[in-house]
Amino acid sequence: MIEITLDGHVLEVAPGTTVAAALYLGGNGSSRTSVTGERRAPLCGMGICQECRVTIDGQRRLACQTICVTGMSVETRP
Repeated sequence: MIEITLDGHVLEVAPGTTVAAALYLGGNGSSRTSVTGERRAPLCGMGICQECRVTIDGQRRLACQTICVTGMSVETRP
């Protein structure tokens, strides 16, 4: 197992887990807040919809296209 930080909480996931899967394992599955204040979640699973945008180690990335690595910090809220 590897450890990442998701919104300030430590989460253990199996090697090879995508950040999108970690969102479901460690919380409610939400990846961001829309401009109207609604929580959004990954939809397509292949990077086309852009709904899985999160901040990973300070950079905006797609959760469904990013594999978790030890020490990674993921933020779903700005």
